[in-house]
Amino acid sequence: MIIALEGLVMCFILLIICVIGIANGPVGLVVFYEKDVQNRVVELGLTTKDRIKRNKIISSVALFVPVLFLVPAMVYFINGARGFWDIFWQISAVQWIMGLFDRIFIDWYWVGHTKAWLIPGTEDLMPYIPKKTLISKWVGTIIGYPILAAVTSAVLVFFN
Repeated sequence: MIIALEGLVMCFILLIICVIGIANGPVGLVVFYEKDVQNRVVELGLTTKDRIKRNKIISSVALFVPVLFLVPAMVYFINGARGFWDIFWQISAVQWIMGLFDRIFIDWYWVGHTKAWLIPGTEDLMPYIPKKTLISKWVGTIIGYPILAAVTSAVLVFFN
């Protein structure tokens, strides 16, 4: 039960990052769009390449710090996990919950079926998440998160 709650905490963090990122319009998180969309947004004068680079750094830190530090901290300090496999499966579960939320709610529904992420002047470049990118995101969720969990688990066990 606690792992599900921790997964929901991570979903909420991801949601808040997205809400804040697009608070002044979806151009704020154009870093998550394909290069052709980013280039078009720059051509339209809605942002600059420098602003995109800056926002990429900020959003990367905002997303990866919780994944790399908060999830292991919750599993280690709240759940009391100590052995490699115990840490591994708990981190994997929390990250999978967040990943499924990202793939289904954010990517499929919010980006794909609402106008919240629509950038005027880029409609011809839709869908914003093409099939190839969608597949790589699913592979990252299903395979990448457990690899990250394994590395994190090994580090925690090594320093324990």
